[in-house]
Amino acid sequence: MSAHTIFDNAPIGSIIAWSDGMPQPPARFNKKLSAWRTNNSRGRLIRKQAAHGVGNISLAASFTLHEADFGGGGVIAIRIHRTFSLDSRLVFTIVERPTIGSVRVFDGPGDDAELVHLSMHEADAREWLTRHSYPRAVLQEVTADEVSADIVEGRTAA
Repeated sequence: MSAHTIFDNAPIGSIIAWSDGMPQPPARFNKKLSAWRTNNSRGRLIRKQAAHGVGNISLAASFTLHEADFGGGGVIAIRIHRTFSLDSRLVFTIVERPTIGSVRVFDGPGDDAELVHLSMHEADAREWLTRHSYPRAVLQEVTADEVSADIVEGRTAA
């Protein structure tokens, strides 16, 4: 699927994989494997941003995926996010959609809000919020309309 298809059809909270189509190099080639992982990985869709302008600069529409967290002792030290513009040449796949009835926790209201947590139900989301500091948090339930499989580019998006 193209980046446009992901932007148009994947609900926030979906797991998205991306690939450049190259085969994975053997594990003994550390540098090549590291470079390959840059263009072949997966992450959770946490934000979609429409095209917008900043001063004289026009920014294309894009989406952001949360790829990984690094840290220890219950503390996240580094959070890896990848943002892709809609003109990306990578191939994307919807690996998993959020389950119907699960609850997304956004960092605030509005179209540019970022997903910070996905819970199985509202009680879990509210409990999570008691332990994390998001005073402007917005809860949003995942509906059947968002998650239903779409026929996309002649394939069914799972």
